[in-house]
Amino acid sequence: MSHNAPKTEPIPAIDLIDGKCVRLSKGDYSTKKVYNEDPVEVALEFENHGIRRLHLVDLDGAKAGHIINHKVLERIAAKTGLVIDFGGGLKSTDDLRIAFESGAQMVTGGSIAVKKPEEFERWIGQYGPDKIILGSDVKDRKIAISGWLETSDLELFPFLEHYRSKGITQTICTDISKDGMLEGPANGLYRDILARFPDLYLIASGGVSKMADIEALQEAGVPAVIFGKAIYEGRIALKDLEKLMQ
Repeated sequence: MSHNAPKTEPIPAIDLIDGKCVRLSKGDYSTKKVYNEDPVEVALEFENHGIRRLHLVDLDGAKAGHIINHKVLERIAAKTGLVIDFGGGLKSTDDLRIAFESGAQMVTGGSIAVKKPEEFERWIGQYGPDKIILGSDVKDRKIAISGWLETSDLELFPFLEHYRSKGITQTICTDISKDGMLEGPANGLYRDILARFPDLYLIASGGVSKMADIEALQEAGVPAVIFGKAIYEGRIALKDLEKLMQ
């Protein structure tokens, strides 16, 4: 591995259903698997291994269309020093206020950026681009929405172009066909995005199954990566992540 490649920041994900830490495959709720009854425990363990940032997803909220698991967010924010980005079902300014008041440092908006661009742009204006992350879920380089139940006609690059012009600096890009499948990330897609938007803080998501996947993303120059299942299934050890960050 070339030593001049900047470190890729590891961002573990905690997905919440009924306040518990779970994982789905390809966003399908019927594939739910509970990994821990107490997400705070999980978050503390991440922090103890040198992790600095956490991706917290309110799957109940994503389904309901409004924030639900904010009490869990509050507990993790109170008990750890992790920088938390929070997403899942944030549709209104009220949801945003609750998320920030509960301790999120950033929020991710996906479906809303597609369905209600004016609202999403208002968020960027109100809170600033360092607090609002663009969620771009992709299938065949088109944007997917509503927890991936539908694919839109929006092409990924014009979508990113539009929000870059509105000030967005960070995007979480999930290749849905890879998510929760542990088959390796979409490196080609990420290289193309970075070639076109070199100053974008691109957060890769989906498909990470082993340390070599993270190393490949680092090699591709991807600034950060989100992963969950690989840790919960024991394919990536927290002590290996610790080494990566040194």
